[in-house]
Amino acid sequence: MKHITRNKIAQLLAIGLLISAGGAHAAATIFNSAGTLALGVNDEGHLNTSVGSVADNGNGNTGLAYKYADGKFYDATAPGCLCEGWGVSVNGNKSGYANASTDGGANNLTVNSFTSTANSATSVVSLTSLRGLTVTQAYSQANNAPGALFKDVVTITNKTGETVTDVKFVRVMDWDISPTEFNEFVTIKGTGSTTLLERSHDNGFNTANPLGGDSSMDSSTENTDFSDNGPADHGAYFRFNFGSLKDGESYTFTTFYGAAANETLALAAIGAESIELFSLGQSDGGQTTGSPATFIFGFAGVGGKPVEPNPTVPEPASLALVGLALAGLGATRRRRA
Repeated sequence: MKHITRNKIAQLLAIGLLISAGGAHAAATIFNSAGTLALGVNDEGHLNTSVGSVADNGNGNTGLAYKYADGKFYDATAPGCLCEGWGVSVNGNKSGYANASTDGGANNLTVNSFTSTANSATSVVSLTSLRGLTVTQAYSQANNAPGALFKDVVTITNKTGETVTDVKFVRVMDWDISPTEFNEFVTIKGTGSTTLLERSHDNGFNTANPLGGDSSMDSSTENTDFSDNGPADHGAYFRFNFGSLKDGESYTFTTFYGAAANETLALAAIGAESIELFSLGQSDGGQTTGSPATFIFGFAGVGGKPVEPNPTVPEPASLALVGLALAGLGATRRRRA
């Protein structure tokens, strides 16, 4: 009886805390079904949260974590600073963005809803100063490479009553790859064929505000493909321009986050999902083979074409590890009324 009473008291206290916080939402750490990937998602849709954290090196937070051969989860975005975020802007004068460390959390964003399960999380926010503009981010396992990738289906919807122009979106993150956090090798590919990409480089500490300006850490990484740049404490920055959205119109694309045991498996997962633009993060010493882990950050539906070919049938062990299917459905962009 005491056990039941204590549980009820705990539940009431939790409800009371939510009420006192104004009905606050709850972030979540989600997992793929294989239990090899973990993603920490905040209410506003950016990564790095202490809620349900499993990372052994994330300073109590999980952003993007992968289970290494020793059975521990090592995080690629939470060590050091919690520098991962996104932002949207319209009309050249209104923006909303979120990045726990670089931007001090959420800015000009109102959380409409946040829901999660063990394997998924969905954030819906609107610009506080333009409530008819909403951004939905639906995180779940990737279709064709669920063992290696999470997908984040991003939908920008305009219900402001008028056309919005110059619709920009930023996603930025600082790679911190174990066992050499703060000294990693970074790769970016797909810049030349991604028609809606406006700006890219290696500065993972940049603001997520599309109107806030940007600068690279290494000028040789600006708006171009590069491989194994480093070792340094850097990451990846991408800014897209989706043009105009009429009232009632939406634009949808997909962001991917994941990891695999080596570069070959990572590239196979990228090919399986028809990813058009991506960055790889690898540890100092792991830039050749990609071991002990190659971390992945990519996009589809951003005006490009698949960077890597769809893979052939992998070895059985690789198939089990990465969870690849042959058909490369990928994620597609779409406009809808």
